[in-house]
Amino acid sequence: QVQLVESGGGLVQAGGSLRLSCAASGRTFSPYAMAWFRQAPGKEREFVSAINYSGGATYYGDSVKGRFTISRDNAKNTVYLQMNSLKPEDTAVYYCGLQYETYGDSVYSLSRYDYWGQGTQVTVSS
Repeated sequence: QVQLVESGGGLVQAGGSLRLSCAASGRTFSPYAMAWFRQAPGKEREFVSAINYSGGATYYGDSVKGRFTISRDNAKNTVYLQMNSLKPEDTAVYYCGLQYETYGDSVYSLSRYDYWGQGTQVTVSS
């Protein structure tokens, strides 16, 4: 089993920054992609960003391009999401996901992830 634990969420004013972390533990087998999705109240979970195992390929949702940066440290089994220029519409619970078999556009697909964290709340005030 694999456990994913997110941290770093909180309350921030619009224009501010936060850095989320997601640490994987348990029986992880490389390679695996990792990603962030988010879910606002009353909305479906949506793709935010993903990164392949080597870190050489990164993916972003249109609404966060140019503001968010994903990175990972495989020695620590941790993925990060640096969020800058935050907007009230970024308010959501942010979830970390792990995907073993990555191909085509699978990083964008919610159903293709093998494990999920419990989520961390990000609230951006106007």
